[in-house]
Amino acid sequence: MKTAFLKVAGASLAVIALVAACDQSKPADTAATAPAPAAPATPPPAPAAPAPDYAALLKAADRPAADAEKDAARKPAEVLAFSKIMPGETVFEMEAGAGWYTELLSHAVGPNGHVTMQSPDFGTFYKKDVDARLKDNRLANVKVSTSNFDKLDAGDGTVDVVTWFQGPHEMWCMKDCGGKSLGDPAKSFAEISRILKPGGYLVIMDHAAKQGEPTSTGDKLHRIDKMQVMALATGANFALDEESSLLAQPADDHTKNIFEKDIRGKTDQFLLRYKKP
Repeated sequence: MKTAFLKVAGASLAVIALVAACDQSKPADTAATAPAPAAPATPPPAPAAPAPDYAALLKAADRPAADAEKDAARKPAEVLAFSKIMPGETVFEMEAGAGWYTELLSHAVGPNGHVTMQSPDFGTFYKKDVDARLKDNRLANVKVSTSNFDKLDAGDGTVDVVTWFQGPHEMWCMKDCGGKSLGDPAKSFAEISRILKPGGYLVIMDHAAKQGEPTSTGDKLHRIDKMQVMALATGANFALDEESSLLAQPADDHTKNIFEKDIRGKTDQFLLRYKKP
């Protein structure tokens, strides 16, 4: 009996030893102990495209000579730099008028960019000038659009920059603008927000009225209180990105119609850049 027990015990010990030996011979669980592979490095962001030489745009060989006569007062190179217009972008130019800025915007965005030259229906007021500027497809990246300010001809989120130069006061212009509304103010700013891409810019320039003056100055003087415009931009959820005094004229007392001879071309103008969240 004792002998049998010893045999069984010996056999059991032999099995335990064999199992232990097998466990020791197994390779280590590398998945549990090896360090996780390093995540691939994030490539650095592509360098930003260089800004155009805005001053050189003023000297383009095909620029109409008459345009240059207003450069000193309008400071277009500085305005374009403030507007952050870049090559390849899509720009929607509200109230383009005769196209003085259209010419420069077209060259600033280059052949891969696009400019929409928008104006309300002013009849034949600008037709001759616009036809001459666009004759023979000389500004091939420009499209003309006739619409009110609250019905803009662009798809949702398709525009990089909206410019509105010397124009917001026209939303309240009646006697000199055909006696009809050119667009509801709040809806016009909502339209601008609709067509802009997130992160896109709205750049506003206009002739300043006295602070606190009603919007009727847009009709009487072709001016507008800056605060009226800023309230509309804020109401459309735009965030003020920068304000410039580039076109300030301290000698302007803000009481004269901008077309009066002694003030024309010398008005105090505000310049604002807003960003769409």
